[in-house]
Amino acid sequence: MSNDNFMGMQESFISHLVELRDRMVKACAGIAIVCAALFAWPGPSAIYDFLAQPMLAALPAGAKMIATGVISPFLVPMKVTLLLAFLVALPWVLYQAWAFIAPGLYAHEKRLVAPLVVSSSVLFAAGVAFCYFFVFGRVFKFISEFAPTSITVSPDIENYLDFVMSMCLAFGLTFEVPIVVIVLVRTGILTVEKLKAIRSYVIVGAFVVAAVVTPPDVVSQLALAVPMWMLFELGLFVAPIFVKATQAPPEL
Repeated sequence: MSNDNFMGMQESFISHLVELRDRMVKACAGIAIVCAALFAWPGPSAIYDFLAQPMLAALPAGAKMIATGVISPFLVPMKVTLLLAFLVALPWVLYQAWAFIAPGLYAHEKRLVAPLVVSSSVLFAAGVAFCYFFVFGRVFKFISEFAPTSITVSPDIENYLDFVMSMCLAFGLTFEVPIVVIVLVRTGILTVEKLKAIRSYVIVGAFVVAAVVTPPDVVSQLALAVPMWMLFELGLFVAPIFVKATQAPPEL
């Protein structure tokens, strides 16, 4: 390898590192701006109050959650605000990632990656929204009604945050099932026919996963397993259309 070629490769590598640094700085700046806006309005306390609404609605009238840690009333709302800022800024973060890798992709590869990035973000947000607006109310009501009358249900805010985050993550990832199906079919790892042939195993697997990641009640398990199955079927329907639309043009 000549010295000129080596210097050219080194300069190209350095320019890519500089571009990556700039994109990461822009992504972090976007998150920081959103976080500052959320701190200004509505504020960490109001954000946590909104997150706690499904639990408070299931508790007896006048009941509240408790904080067992000395600085928990300060740290927990801060954590919630930071997480929300990341979720709100996620489209901007993904755009920076897309802008970094797009110049090195062919036209048909751009048609593959861009829809996957957008749809995966939308599906993850839909999973989190489904969990918050549909699942939490039913799960907390079931737990509250099941608790003996001799027990005062007063959840700790840190434990509640951990539970909410784990459930939202589980549902967010579950809603990515169509993306997984599309990627498996598009990369040739599995065919649609093969996936249809193992449909029964997928359904059983969905209920097993739901039993592991959700509380031990039928409501939350069904709320996770059934959408997972339906989203698998959606992936089977969309995958052939997506594969056809993102094929490389025939060579002349």
